[in-house]
Amino acid sequence: MTATAEAILATLRIVDGERQRRASDAALANRVAGVKAFQQLRFSHTYADLLGTTRYGAATRFFLEELYGPVDFTRRDTQFARVVPSMVRLFPQAVVDTVAALADLHALSETLDTEMASHLGDAPVMPLQYVRAWQETGRPKDRQIQISLTLSVAARLDQLTHKPLLRNSLRLMRAPARAAGLAELQQFLEAGFDTFRSMKGAKEFMGIVQTREQALASALFDADLSGPMAKVGMGTVLAYLPVIADDSAVQRARGRATP
Repeated sequence: MTATAEAILATLRIVDGERQRRASDAALANRVAGVKAFQQLRFSHTYADLLGTTRYGAATRFFLEELYGPVDFTRRDTQFARVVPSMVRLFPQAVVDTVAALADLHALSETLDTEMASHLGDAPVMPLQYVRAWQETGRPKDRQIQISLTLSVAARLDQLTHKPLLRNSLRLMRAPARAAGLAELQQFLEAGFDTFRSMKGAKEFMGIVQTREQALASALFDADLSGPMAKVGMGTVLAYLPVIADDSAVQRARGRATP
């Protein structure tokens, strides 16, 4: 087995470990679902302007659904783990590297989501509770790595669009990918390729994502939530978080999540 295949399998084992931890604790699993639902609302809020544009709308929705959505990827990951060695042999190296970056991001995000959930109660996640959980989780270096991996996935998808023969190769690989149990991964790659190609250059998009995600992370860590100054400390960070008058929006998003 290649070093790349072993590395991808190691990250998938991390994800599986997080799922097993949640499976043994129903309350924790429910809180993780709440974290994921809130984060999807947060992403929609942060990039509402891009979602409404012709050039960046599709890419933003792709990120929202594939990287920030509360979708349960257990089935996909289980199938994927069984065929990683085949995938490494079957797909071009540029594609394999993209998948490896995605797997690293997946593992780190699942770990951070579980830890954040461990600092929450059973009530629906609201902005103040989310900021407290973020600060109590800490791990600022890992948050920077999370942003870097997100940008790496985007950059690699963009690089794939500069390889003229790759799109046709992906199309020709549908049947063998399906036979190898890689149909869902194949669909992800094709959707990512087409989405980023339609942008005709992702440099500005990635710059916006980097600027906003780093600003959000800094605001979340810097907010002073101590004592009576909590509301004042939330003043800056609230600009980055969705306005939730009640918990209905969170509950709707939460209903789509199965941790």
